[in-house]
Parts: sequence; C-alpha cells; structure tokens
Amino acid sequence: MLIKSDKKLSEIKYFKADVFKDSRGEIWTNWEKSYFRKIKFNLDKFTTSNQRVLRGFHCDRKSWKLVTCIKGEVLNVIVDYRKKSKNYLKYTAIKLNEKNKISILIPPMFLNSWLCLSKESLYQYKYSFRGKYNDVKNQISVKWNDPRINFKWPLKNPILSKRDK
Repeated sequence: MLIKSDKKLSEIKYFKADVFKDSRGEIWTNWEKSYFRKIKFNLDKFTTSNQRVLRGFHCDRKSWKLVTCIKGEVLNVIVDYRKKSKNYLKYTAIKLNEKNKISILIPPMFLNSWLCLSKESLYQYKYSFRGKYNDVKNQISVKWNDPRINFKWPLKNPILSKRDK
C-alpha cells in the first residue's frame, strides 16, 4: 500500500491500495491495522448516490474518517476547518473512483464534501471516535458553495439534501 500526505494539507493522508487482478476480478485491501496504530475504527457507513448529487461539507470535533469510493467516481473536497490553523478554510480536492482505489484519512475538524461524477457511486465512511457517534445534530455543516471556501464545483445546480442547501 502506498501512503502519502496531501501537498496542501499535510494532515490529510492518501492510501493507494495494492491490487491483485486476474481473470476472476480484483482483490485489494483499503485498510490494515498496522497502518492505523493509533486509530481504532468502530463504525462503517455506506452511501449510494446518483450523478450530480453533492454531499455537503460536514465534520465534527472528534471523528476520524477513512473514505473510499468503492463504485463509480466522485470529486472529493476536504477543507481545513480548524480556526487557529494557518490553513483555515484552505481546501484540497481529488477524484476517487473504483479504478484508482485511493482512500483518504480525514482528521477531526476537516470538512468533507463530494460530488458524484458517474451515473451512480458507492462511497464508504470508516469512522473512528471516542464515545457516541456524532450524528447530524452534533456535526458542523457548511454550505456547499460557501464563498469563504470558494471551491469551483464543476456544475452550478447539483442535487442537494435540505441540510446541504
């Protein structure tokens, strides 16, 4: 597995899986305990989305997330939301898809958002946190087109939830 830090936000880590492929298909590992010695994952969530669905900027104060696009393709955007950070409101973006098999480790207080580029996508969140899971009411949400972030999404009218509008 290849592990590297993001060039803009060094706290963000990318994991590129080693893939074994033959006539039957493929097999790969997207996480292994030895790569995450200090992080103990305790919850997996999956979401399916259709093309043009944008999942808005969300984070919380305690959750680490390992995110992966298992099927399809998404444009994933991560924003440093730590107010005392020199990188406050700076972002990085990467395409995740079933071909590149890249996972992103996102620390607490980094907003995560993504746009489904393919007809459909299957996206996995692997969470690590202490105590109870911070569900919607305890999460931080920032509007998908917040001018302070100023990310240029590749479409003007994405499909959004009420929360993300």
